[in-house]
Amino acid sequence: MNRNPYTRWLTRVGASVIDGTPLLVGWVIWEVVAVGSAPTDCVTYDNGGVSCTAVHSPAGGIAGVLTVVFTVVYLGWNFGYRQGRSGSSLGKAVMGFRVLAERTWQPIGFGASVLREALHLLDLALCGLGFLLPLLDPRRQTLADKLMGTVCVPVRPSGTR
Repeated sequence: MNRNPYTRWLTRVGASVIDGTPLLVGWVIWEVVAVGSAPTDCVTYDNGGVSCTAVHSPAGGIAGVLTVVFTVVYLGWNFGYRQGRSGSSLGKAVMGFRVLAERTWQPIGFGASVLREALHLLDLALCGLGFLLPLLDPRRQTLADKLMGTVCVPVRPSGTR
C-alpha cells in the first residue's frame, strides 16, 4: 500500500501525454494541410539538374493561423480555466489527480495555474531535470511546484475520507 499522499511521477507523465495529444494532433493536421496544399515550382537546368521549391499557399497560412489560435485557446481553457478552477486539466482528470495549493489544499485559480504552467519552462530549461525532481522529492514536486507552492494529489475515490 502506498502511504505517500502525493501523485506518482509516472501518473503525472501520463497526464502530460494526454494533455499534449490535442496539440500534437492539431499541429500534425496543420503540417499535412501546409505541405499538401503547397505547389512546387521546379526548374530544370541545362546540365540535367532539377531544383524544386515549395510555394506557400493560402490554405497552409490559414491552417497555421487557426492552429495557433486553437493552441492558445486550448492552453488557456485546459490549464488556466479548467485546472485553475477544479485543480485538474483533462489529463489530470483522466489520471485521477489534482494540482492544489500546498497551504490551503484548494485549486489555485486561473492566473496562478497559467503561471505554474509557464514556470514548467524552467523545469525544461534545466535539461529537463526539474521534471525529474518528483522522483527524489518527498512531496513529489517539480521546480515549478516548489516555486508556486503547489502539490499534486490523487483524487480520493468517492466514499473515502
